[in-house]
Amino acid sequence: MEELEQWKEQFSHLSNLAMDRLREVPPNQLYVAAAIAIFTTLLLFSVRLLKRAKSNTVVLTGLSGSGKTVLFYQLRDGSTHEGTVTSMEPNEDTFILHNEETRKGKIKPVHIVDVPGHSRLRPKLDEYLPQAAGIVFVIDALDFLPNCRAASEYLYDLLTKGSVVRKKIPVLILCNKTDKVTAHTKEFIRRQMEKEIDKLRASRSAISDADIANEFTLGVPDEPFSFTQCSNKVTAADASGLTGEISQLEEFIREHVKQ
Repeated sequence: MEELEQWKEQFSHLSNLAMDRLREVPPNQLYVAAAIAIFTTLLLFSVRLLKRAKSNTVVLTGLSGSGKTVLFYQLRDGSTHEGTVTSMEPNEDTFILHNEETRKGKIKPVHIVDVPGHSRLRPKLDEYLPQAAGIVFVIDALDFLPNCRAASEYLYDLLTKGSVVRKKIPVLILCNKTDKVTAHTKEFIRRQMEKEIDKLRASRSAISDADIANEFTLGVPDEPFSFTQCSNKVTAADASGLTGEISQLEEFIREHVKQ
């Protein structure tokens, strides 16, 4: 109790000293100090709000020929753009999703970037990932098995990028062309890619304890790889760009680009 009383007396003494010093300061200096304190507080608050502001960018990526550009035009205007040839430059635009054009009320536009899948053009992807609210990794479900290894390597590199892991950017594995009878299911594609990525983990770690090509590692040591082990959410969905069946893609976009 005596210690508590001593603390109280010391606090009271310091408070009185502080008040005496404040009375000695000219009023105009107090006003300036107060204004600076308020301005600093507002500035810090604004910066925090800007940091919290959600991005409206969604990146479409994947191997060449997977149908990314057709999906881009389906999202923008509901067309297939006559099937579209392989892109050699990113398609980029900000628009209201085609299926939302008839809706009433304020609708937030989405910034969609279709990044070419050619290996020489993939560095373009790094320009857009830091601002992405979501990533759509497009797979050709019709021609999946011959491209499984290449697609898995591409996705492995994507999931170990610092810009993706640190921000925990959600990734959608979009299995395109599933309207065809011979197309593989999203469940099959997911399982096969998990197996292939598991092999990649083993082979790359055997070459070097520190995989210098990637900023982060995937999975849990001594356990088979699963997308559920990723720090960011990885899901799979079906689509058909040529028939316009892209509802699951639109749902993913709106889940991460809020109205």
